[in-house]
Amino acid sequence: MEHIMSIANGDGLWADCLLPLKEGTAWRVREITSNDDWGQGLQEHELARLKAQKFCGKTFDFGVLEASQEILLVVDPDQIRAGWGVLAQKLGPIGLAIDPQDVGFIQRAVGFCSGVRQFDETSPYLVADTELAPEQKVILQSFLSGIKLIEAPTSLLGVEGLMCAGRLLGDLHNAIVEIIAVDELQDQYPAIHAVGRAAEEAPRLLHLAWGAKDHPRLCLVGKGVVFDSGGLNLKPGGSMALMRKDMGGAAFVLALASAIMARKLPVRLEVYVPAVENAIGPGALRPGDIMATRAGLEVEIGNTDAEGRLILADALALATEQELDLLIDVATLTGAARVAMGFDLTPYMSRDTETRNALLQVAEGVNDPLWPLPLWEDYGRKLRTPFADLNNVGDDGAGGAIIAACFLSCFCGAADDWLHLDLAAWDHGDRPGRRKGGAMAGWFSLLSYLEERYGAA
Repeated sequence: MEHIMSIANGDGLWADCLLPLKEGTAWRVREITSNDDWGQGLQEHELARLKAQKFCGKTFDFGVLEASQEILLVVDPDQIRAGWGVLAQKLGPIGLAIDPQDVGFIQRAVGFCSGVRQFDETSPYLVADTELAPEQKVILQSFLSGIKLIEAPTSLLGVEGLMCAGRLLGDLHNAIVEIIAVDELQDQYPAIHAVGRAAEEAPRLLHLAWGAKDHPRLCLVGKGVVFDSGGLNLKPGGSMALMRKDMGGAAFVLALASAIMARKLPVRLEVYVPAVENAIGPGALRPGDIMATRAGLEVEIGNTDAEGRLILADALALATEQELDLLIDVATLTGAARVAMGFDLTPYMSRDTETRNALLQVAEGVNDPLWPLPLWEDYGRKLRTPFADLNNVGDDGAGGAIIAACFLSCFCGAADDWLHLDLAAWDHGDRPGRRKGGAMAGWFSLLSYLEERYGAA
């Protein structure tokens, strides 16, 4: 409970690397591939010890060689992260040597943390050979803080808690942070207000700005639905259980902003997080309601459970009121994306062909899965309604992820370079080395792409 409570008060968020690092005796991890002759160079007593452990050289097998204090781990190059997660899950309280100067350090460190939610005296830990470089700390701080936010229950990280996380981040990097009381400016942010007005906590909009104004303007927009009941189109119980993760897009962009600011990318960064709870209560949005938006378009509510796109509409409209270089939104937007891609892979869509192709190339090199879906604007016809400018859902249930992107596109103005990620934000723990919990598939790929696009300061 203490671990979760620290999220609400900000302790450890953004400023600590959150790695289970200790000093002490360290066991070496020797990685081999499934194609290697793993017995080569081992003595007879070591081979006998591995045989006793039923080690057979398959991927994710590992053997413990006590005499030499060595762990023999079978892992292919594209599975290093998962392999270290397996070690975190299955080893006892021993220290594992990890070299921050190794090219795969971040993969190993993040993989180790992905295996277990909370480390204690019964868990293995890491012993760093040398001091972590500042940029390594930044990456780990940012990514692991984002995961921490996703996993926080709404009782401890509601709308105000999410705003607090954003303000803490801004203060750390001397950014300008504005928290807009949407309930007091309903005419300016009507869609955000309409979705959040029935909840106990009033809706808010976080705006963070950092960097020189003459640098390329990079806008990040993250969906911040701290809990999604579905509204009057109530979700069934099984679908509601994980809805604390519906602010995963907000966590993703805040974590990305943390890394961008710490790495001092030469951009004018602006982050927008519309934060609401989609609750049932007096004044709740109804199916069939006609809702105003900041962009001036009227939206008929076909389904109150398609609320994320509504709050994003106002935030995207605000972001595009000024000229920008690149617009990115990240949201746990559709179940259709999960049907198409599952939970391991984050689909994305882009208005710009060059951006779409460059991001895919980076993702394949980083081995952090992103995959493009077509932004088939003609599907916008599915949003037609005789009662308003558009409906918030399609008319037949098909192509839901693309149709949701088409809806968002209506609020992106003249932003030629717009990138939309439909995030799962959750790992079901059904793969080796991965625990059940928060996830941000594609985060490393997107950060690498932005570093490649804008360069270092």
